Formats: sequence, structure tokens, C-alpha cells
Amino acid sequence: MTEKRGARNSNPARGRHGVDRRPRVAEPRHANLRVRPPPARVPRPSAALLQKKTTTIRPLRSRARFADPLSSPRRSVHSVELTPYVVTRKSDGSSTTADIPESEPSDGCHLQYRWYRSGSHKKASVCSVHPGEPAVLQNVHSKSYHCGEECFAQSWREWMRDKLARQAAGLGETAPERTPLWRPPSMKENNAGGSSSNLLSAAGGSMDFNAHHKQERANAYNGDRNKGPGKDEPETWQEVGRSKTYAATLEDVGHLLRFEVVGAENTTGEPKGGTEGFTTARVIPAPMPPRRNLVPVAHHDNPDGGKFTVLTYNVLADLYATSELYHYTPSWALSWNYRRQNILKEIVMHDADILCLQEVQSDHFEDFFQGELGKHGYTSVYKKKTTQVFSQGTYVIDGCAIFFKKDRFQLIKKYEVEFNKAALSLVESLGGSSQKKDALNRLMKDNVALIVVLEALEANGQQAPAGKRQLLCVANTHIHANTELNDVKLWQVHTLLKGLEKIAASAEIPMVVCGDFNSTPGSAAHNLLTGGRVDAAHPELATDPFGILRPPSKLQHPLPLVSAYTALTKQPCLESEAAERQRSRVDGAGTGEPIFTNCTREFFGALDYIFYTDDTLAPLGLLELPAESDVRSKYGGLPNTQSSSDHIPLMAEFQWGARQW
Repeated sequence: MTEKRGARNSNPARGRHGVDRRPRVAEPRHANLRVRPPPARVPRPSAALLQKKTTTIRPLRSRARFADPLSSPRRSVHSVELTPYVVTRKSDGSSTTADIPESEPSDGCHLQYRWYRSGSHKKASVCSVHPGEPAVLQNVHSKSYHCGEECFAQSWREWMRDKLARQAAGLGETAPERTPLWRPPSMKENNAGGSSSNLLSAAGGSMDFNAHHKQERANAYNGDRNKGPGKDEPETWQEVGRSKTYAATLEDVGHLLRFEVVGAENTTGEPKGGTEGFTTARVIPAPMPPRRNLVPVAHHDNPDGGKFTVLTYNVLADLYATSELYHYTPSWALSWNYRRQNILKEIVMHDADILCLQEVQSDHFEDFFQGELGKHGYTSVYKKKTTQVFSQGTYVIDGCAIFFKKDRFQLIKKYEVEFNKAALSLVESLGGSSQKKDALNRLMKDNVALIVVLEALEANGQQAPAGKRQLLCVANTHIHANTELNDVKLWQVHTLLKGLEKIAASAEIPMVVCGDFNSTPGSAAHNLLTGGRVDAAHPELATDPFGILRPPSKLQHPLPLVSAYTALTKQPCLESEAAERQRSRVDGAGTGEPIFTNCTREFFGALDYIFYTDDTLAPLGLLELPAESDVRSKYGGLPNTQSSSDHIPLMAEFQWGARQW
């Protein structure tokens, strides 16, 4: 969440009301499926034009911003679930968007759905990084295609850095997990060889190449690459699904998809009336998230202790991912069906032992993150914000989640921090009822924090013997965003630190504190975290209408917290080309924090941090930071087609025990 999100917090559903963005859809009737008239604000089209406009995929949660959204073919992306918006008009004249399955017929009829894949398969010169752009250059080593020199140069640097990093780690030139997104069925058993010594070639390759695969992408397309019907031959279709939703597979890349719906008699299964449907554009492969390597900053000098990694990431809740806020992002790349897969790829790619995620929407935690990350060995705890909103037929809100690998750690205790409860206790000490009411209105912002105490497990996943148990306290929070309420931000951070003090007083335990603090380096909240106190002359203390920050002397804590990324500039650091490059991406002359962790058209700066207690832990490596030009390329900010949040993830590797200088 950026500093610009104060308004959107007060109305998370903004952009969904007041603007008619309903899609053009097929409207099936049991006896006669027909097309629904357009919204009142759109001129009613002719019959011929209306038929053309029904060939558009309109997902249930459409955010289309095309010049004419009804006539533009909807982009279909591999692994993204397609959910057509179907309105059924019943015989009594009423309409419904609910499914009508065979088990619950209406008027003796149910709906039948079919998805088909075209027999034709045509190559298209599409950029591997920006699929909405035509390709003009190819990197024949990585087999990726690019829409311009800047796009190519950025991808080339990323590929080369990854290659050198893997060589240094003794892992070979290419990452084995970067398997090809798609290969023609006829080529699956034919690993065509051959490569070129040229770095660039004219476009003419296919959109079906993965930017980080080498050997299996070489000469993958042969004479049947453009196989399909002749000019006067009808298109052939193969059935691929019978449910209302469909997720494009690897086999679908390069093909058209067609959706059809028809009303059918429940007893005989015979169709009633005509069939309605639409055809998508050719399926394209989903872009891969940018690869970022771990930059070593110190040697492991504690032979008696192990090491672990912690990642923090604000994943941008779907509630807030609107085209009004992110107008520069392609609409299909804002779709949750697409973003969730890209975010998952990015998280899994980094393979951290502990994940601290913010803006995890409550329904998405239950039906996506928990299950999908569970497949990769993670278990989790979750705390949602204290006030929900009604969205897409249910009450949801975002929150904080902590995931940890169950073969590395086990949960000992969990603490939930609700800043609203702390506000209720605080205002009791204030004066009259009017002042209390005003103070509550200012302080109660629904933000939360989640704290867990974990126990590290032995290499075999077993508990350590008595006397050698290693505990770790991990805190994850999302602080309020409104820049006009810096006193509230500081108070929330101070409240969290007081809770951590109590845990530290009960046992000597290493701590890692992560989150989206919505506070820039040098702010009062940041100074309190890193310096243990706030100077009484700090300008942000001037705004304190209810005296909750007075006296300033109370704004302190004894925890020896240090920001992990300051290891690049404020501590002795291993010298390398990668480390030197990272120093140019942190505020070396000041705080040592990343120059940015959030980049949109409206905001650019650091809001996310990983703090640790430097008397019990020491950083060994840091996830490399991207350059501003990398994240602003083509679209001007985050999110974009490669990175599906407006924040970047941060990750640090720690050793148990303080550094031995």
C-alpha cells in the first residue's frame, strides 16, 4: 500500500460503484438464448455489430479500459482462469447470474457449458515481457522476444546476472526450474538442437518462448508451427472443458478458445433454443516474474548455528487493484486470476523459510494462498483487519499472514495485535465524551499486527534436544497509510514495539520485525524503530491533537533493532559487483534503506522493511533490489505484467548469533 492510499482505505470498493463497467455478455434463456442489450450509456448497436460484440471474453471481475471494451477481443493468458459473466433470463421474465446446474434445474432446464480449443495454431511475434506489444528483437541465448532495445537490454542484464550468479554458486548456467511455458505437441519428444552466436535477430519467433529457458526453446517451431485451416476451410474445434470456468493450459498457447452456453432439458439433455458464445484471442504464455538473486553480504561465522531466510511482501489485495488507481496497468494484468498466479510464482521462486505477507485478502487466504503455499511445504497463521466490506457477494477485508516451512519451524505461540482495541484503552484516559469520540475517530483505522514465536527444527525436521532449543519471534504488520495521520502511524508502531518488549522481557529471543510500515526513512516511526527513540524536535510530533504522543520521552524502546538492508552501507560487507550495484540502489548517504520498495505513477519511495535484533542475529545475504528503470519500463510503474503488486518483495538471510567482528 502506498502513501496515496488513504482515500482508498476509507472506501475499498471505490471504482466499483458509480461507473457502469458491466461487460457485454451472452444472456441465455432456456428456450431462446439471446444477447442482452447494452448499458444505457452505450448507444444501441445494430444487429450485425451486436453479434460481433458477443465474441468478447468478459470475466466476472472485469476491469476493462479499452476504448471500446465491447468490441475488443479479450486477452487469454496461460494459467489464468476465465470466468464468463452469464445472465440467464427465466421463463417468468426474471434474470439471474447464478449457475443453474443439472442438480438444481429451473423450469425443468439447466445450463450446459462447453470450452473448445481451435485446431489452428499460429505463431505471433509478441514480447515475452510485455505480451501486449509486438516483438522486434530476440535474445537467442535465452530464447526470449522483446518489444524494443530497452526491453531487450533489461532482460539481457537480468539473464546474464542470473547466469553469473548460478555459475558462482556452482549450479550451472541456467536455472533448471525455468521450464518452457509451451511447446507444440509434435515437438514434445523432439528436443531440437542448435543455437546462434548472434545476440539479436529480427523478430519472427513466437510468443510461446519463456524468457529464461535456453536449450528446449532452440528451434522449437518447425513447419507445422502455423498449422491450421486453409483460407476457405472452416475452423475445427476440440472440446477441452465442460464447466463454466476454464484455465488455459500449456496446450492452449497459440490457439483460440471458444466458450458456448445453451439451455438444456433436464430429463433428456436435449438443447432448448440456440447456443450463444464467444471466441477469445489466441492464448499467450504468462510472463515470468523478474528473477532477483540473493547478494552475499557476509560470511557465516557461527559454526554452532544455522541460517534461515525471511521474506516480506505486500501482495496488493484485489480490493484495491482497480483501474482507477492503476490506470497505466493493462487491465488483464490487474485481474486477480492472473495476479495470483504471478505472485505465487514470485514467492515460490525465492523459496524463503518464513514469509510475511501483507494485504492478503481474507477469502484469498482461505481459497488460494493457504492451499497453494501448503503444496510447497508451508503452514500459516493469519490475522485480518477488524472491519470488513461487502465485495463480490461476500464480506472480505485484507490482513497479515505469516507462512513458515513446516520442516524448518514449528509454531509455539501466536499473538494478535488489534490497534482498535489499544485505541479504546487509550482514550479512556482522555477528557470529555466529545474528545473521546473525536480521538477514536482518528485512532481506529482497523490495522493489525501478527506476532508468532517459532522453534527451529533440526535438519531432519525433529525438535532439538532440551537445552539446545532455538526460538525466534517474528512480527508482521501493516501500518496505516494516510500521510495526514503521521501521529496515528507513530502511535501504532509504538504500540507494536511495547508488545514486543513484553515478549523480549520474558525470554532472550531473537526477533525479526517485518511489514509495510507506510513510513519513509527519516520519518518519526522509522526513527523510533531504528534508533530506539524520537527526537522531541522531529517535525511530525507537531501534529498531535489529542496528546497521545506526549511527552516525547515516552517514545522509546530498548530493542536493538537494525534494518537488514543497511548492511550494504553501514556495516563491513563482502565486496562484489552485485554488492556494488546494490549500493547504488540504497540511500548510501543517509539511512542506508532501499531507495524504493513501492513504485507507482503517484508515489515512489521506501515503505517496507525487515528489522532484526543485532545482538542475536546477523544478515548473510539480501535479495537484490531492482533499479527504478526496471520497474518503470513500458508501463511507468507497478504493478505491471511481470510484477503483480505495487510493492517489491524484500528478503534477508540470517545466521543465528551476532556477527563476530
